[in-house]
Amino acid sequence: MSTGTITTANPVLRVPPAAPAEAAAHFRAALAFHADVADVAAALAAGGDPGFTLVDSRSAAAWDQGRVPGAVHLPTALVPERAERLLDRSVPVVTYCWGPGCDGAARSALALAELGYRVKEMLGGFEYWVREGLEFETRRGRERRPADPLTAPVDAQDCGC
Repeated sequence: MSTGTITTANPVLRVPPAAPAEAAAHFRAALAFHADVADVAAALAAGGDPGFTLVDSRSAAAWDQGRVPGAVHLPTALVPERAERLLDRSVPVVTYCWGPGCDGAARSALALAELGYRVKEMLGGFEYWVREGLEFETRRGRERRPADPLTAPVDAQDCGC
């Protein structure tokens, strides 16, 4: 920048990055609300109690089309009437819906939080579960599709994140 001239920063830096302490607080807080598909899959695959209940917040038709093995089916609209029967309030809940273009998991998480549950949302939802090549259940049984190389490393179990 030259002195005396008004220069517009590039779009990335038009709003400057937060100070490191502010950034750390923000990302720490974000991780308190979200889990990714790979971490949920690893926790479930480890065997034993993963320490959370996984909730599929989609419709019955979507559930029948495919779901994460071991998930509890609790459509968002039914959270107020069924949560207490299906979930233990002392166990954290992780919600998911179709994928990044669906806010059903966030709406379900909000409804559960308002009922006093500790909750996180699984980023990527069922779409990324399938795209990462993880096994899923349908009415016909268990299925698995090849991992999408744009979402999961094809030769490794871990994204390296």
